[in-house]
Amino acid sequence: MADRVVLWDLDHTLLATQGVGRDCFADAFEQVTGRPLENPAEVTGKSEAVIFRETLAAHGLPRDAWPFEEYAEALAAAYLRRAGELRARGHALPGAAAALDALAQLADTVQVPATGNARRVAEIKVATFGLDQHLDLTRGAYGEDADDRPDMVRVALQRAEAPAAAAILFGDTPADVTAGRDVGVFTVGVATGRTPATELEDAGADVVLADLTDTERVVALTRDLAASRTGS
Repeated sequence: MADRVVLWDLDHTLLATQGVGRDCFADAFEQVTGRPLENPAEVTGKSEAVIFRETLAAHGLPRDAWPFEEYAEALAAAYLRRAGELRARGHALPGAAAALDALAQLADTVQVPATGNARRVAEIKVATFGLDQHLDLTRGAYGEDADDRPDMVRVALQRAEAPAAAAILFGDTPADVTAGRDVGVFTVGVATGRTPATELEDAGADVVLADLTDTERVVALTRDLAASRTGS
């Protein structure tokens, strides 16, 4: 059991696909349903399973007409087909690689994904941008593990064999922030996505960062979890 667990959201926190994700979504949806993607669900802060079901409903299709596993497999295949495009158009966000590297130097600290992505998609994304070296992908939580973000955080903590008090979560959406707070995890909002810093503060983030470029601050927040909670 690690002394500290770092829970990482992926999209718009560690990386950006720059539209390739939307293209893969359209590819997989049409492959599975036989219908072109015309009314995609809002994706921010949601799991892939929820997005798929809501998109089915938006097209007048039954929410349970196709198993999520079939869609997740098609989505991963789309990312693999578009791997070159993903590498060319997407990128790791500023400071992401340095933050992962620095946190890996902290003793008894494990870093895991807590993401709405399907697991195979998450693996492809972080590997594409060289962000997989320090992430324990076997102990993360993914879009197929839970519909609700708080439950996803609980799954990640269970797999990491850690209590909430030993964890810190970095995410770019109010859903990340409220999930962390609901479970009792120290939560850092990172304003590199669509949500401005003020909204992350309003959602209840313990700390809000403009981005991950201040590596020393990221490390200090993680190292000093107890002090951060008490404000000392």
